[in-house]
Amino acid sequence: MGTEIERKFLVKGDDWRSPAKGAACRQGYLNSAKERTVRIRTIDERAFLTIKGLTVGATRAEYEYEIPVADCDAMLDALAEKPIIEKKRYKVPFAGLTWEIDEFFGDNAGLIVAEVELEGEMQIFEKPEWVGEEVTADPRYFNSNLIKHPYGKW
Repeated sequence: MGTEIERKFLVKGDDWRSPAKGAACRQGYLNSAKERTVRIRTIDERAFLTIKGLTVGATRAEYEYEIPVADCDAMLDALAEKPIIEKKRYKVPFAGLTWEIDEFFGDNAGLIVAEVELEGEMQIFEKPEWVGEEVTADPRYFNSNLIKHPYGKW
């Protein structure tokens, strides 16, 4: 079984932008129930199907498989819950970890969130200066909730 241990934070300022390399991402959900999300997404020229279990603390089961881009695009257009999440994902290395920063567009424009994957929930790590409030446990910031309650309407 795959396991994801991830902490999520709001981003403050723009200092993270200079070392960041971004990739365009379109993301949708075939099932957004909190007990089991089924996500499809494209990241630049690749596509993935991801199944995630219920989050407990900062941990949840995760299974991810690469799929054909044309299949993913068709599912995003015809089957995914709307609206589709549009964002740019940046990867920023810092203190031995890679931070993934999602800058959202469309209905979620203005939201910028940083995530870091850890080896254990109790892992101690250094936070960059641009990391703000932790929102790991706040379900409003789950991508699967942003389709139902877009940030732009909060």
